[in-house]
Amino acid sequence: MTPDVQSSLFAGAGALRAQYDATDWSATPLGPVSGWTPALRAALSVVNGTRFPATLLWGPEWVLLYNEPYAEMVGDKHPVALGRACAEVFPEAMPDIGPLLEQVSRRGESTWSQDVLLPLSRAGFMEDCWFTWSYSPVRGADDVIEGVLDIAVETTQLVLARRRSELVARLVSALQDAEDDHAVVERAEVILASSADLLEVRVVNGPAPGPGLTLDPDTRRQHGTPCVVELLQRHPRARARHLAARLSPRLPLDSGYSEFVLSVAAAIGSAFDSAAAAASERAISEALQRSLLTRPITGPSLEVAVRYEPASDLAQVGGDWYDCYPLPDGAVAMMVGDVAGHDQTAAAAMGQLRNLARGVTYSADVWRPSQVLQDLDLAMHGLGMEEVATAVVAVLEDRGPEGQLLHWASAGHPPPLLRTADGAVHLLDTEPGLLLGLDPSAHRLDHRLLLGPGDLLLLYTDGLVERRDAGIDEGLDWLVHTVSAHAGAGPEELCAVLLEQARTHDDDQVLLAVRACP
Repeated sequence: MTPDVQSSLFAGAGALRAQYDATDWSATPLGPVSGWTPALRAALSVVNGTRFPATLLWGPEWVLLYNEPYAEMVGDKHPVALGRACAEVFPEAMPDIGPLLEQVSRRGESTWSQDVLLPLSRAGFMEDCWFTWSYSPVRGADDVIEGVLDIAVETTQLVLARRRSELVARLVSALQDAEDDHAVVERAEVILASSADLLEVRVVNGPAPGPGLTLDPDTRRQHGTPCVVELLQRHPRARARHLAARLSPRLPLDSGYSEFVLSVAAAIGSAFDSAAAAASERAISEALQRSLLTRPITGPSLEVAVRYEPASDLAQVGGDWYDCYPLPDGAVAMMVGDVAGHDQTAAAAMGQLRNLARGVTYSADVWRPSQVLQDLDLAMHGLGMEEVATAVVAVLEDRGPEGQLLHWASAGHPPPLLRTADGAVHLLDTEPGLLLGLDPSAHRLDHRLLLGPGDLLLLYTDGLVERRDAGIDEGLDWLVHTVSAHAGAGPEELCAVLLEQARTHDDDQVLLAVRACP
């Protein structure tokens, strides 16, 4: 081939023309350019004419001839790759691409590979790279396959962006209802343990050494570069913290990588802020409740104990209450209730409802529990209260040596529990009635029972017996069994035992236990 013909063949190589001209092709398996087949010359023209990264893998050795976009894609493997066998240039990729090249070269079957991981050493370290490519046979005279055409696109940035955005989304989802700092740390470290981009992740107390992302430049890349990133937190109660981790030794630290790390830190910092805000709200709600839940006032013939235990979940504080006080005629009124909802609004509504119930009961000409509930329903309706609540109202009349005559009525509340002096335990399981706040004209029923000396009555809210993983009946069975197992316990001891042995603490728990004195 004359110099003019060779010059024409390499004219389309653009910025690579000097490398093509300078290559001693006679020293390569392809031999001198003058001996190249028409199929090779035509295929090289196609490769140099496309703007997609493209290469030819020619002959039995799959010798590389490629265009300018492909040279940019393979990094520092260029220019030494030009005219060399594929196995010499890409030894790290041959286990993956070798069988595909055989499929095309030997059987003439084209291939398609999408977003496939091909680790390459192209920037001074073994780098995780992803590519989409197609291998196609190039046929010469007599339909003989002379080489393979490779059209490739690197998709590393797309794959990494997708992988990182999915992880951040999972992290945000896992943290959105984290109720305290411990849950934030635990959930964040569990999610990030699956990350291939951040290794050995830890949430550390104390401020970061500087703003944003800080790297340790003295660490060798093969071990992963240590990094520290501040957790931006705006809530005044949030403690200073930072994230410590190692970056992947197989990925370059580009802008996408830095933005991902900062996004992770932002998600965790935001979760700490939310937990701090929830803790503040919980403290306000709990303080409001405790300020309203005064100690019971009773006569000498009754032994009374009360408990209020807020939920372990920061979001579950709000609507449970108890009350116990003497009436003008000497009887003792008791009430336990639960406003629907778990926030400051529920806590405020609880205070209103409790005070309404006190006023209705104390000033009534007739304090029948059913009438108290009906009057309370009417007051809620007339005052525009839109809350819904359950409640049980009980009144004890002292009958001297006989004990206490119990009157009670329920508005959708769990049944009271009776433990008699001989240790027998059963639920006062009557028709619970409609919840408060639904129908002010609802008819309520009264129930009566004589509490003999030593008999104990327990009122409680559903947080004591309801479980996320079981029905209410199972929780009531547990309550009966536990009270039976502590037949000799007085009101104070029994309340302590029940709160200690409750299997979960998903909701507020209120208990009011009263025992008729012998």
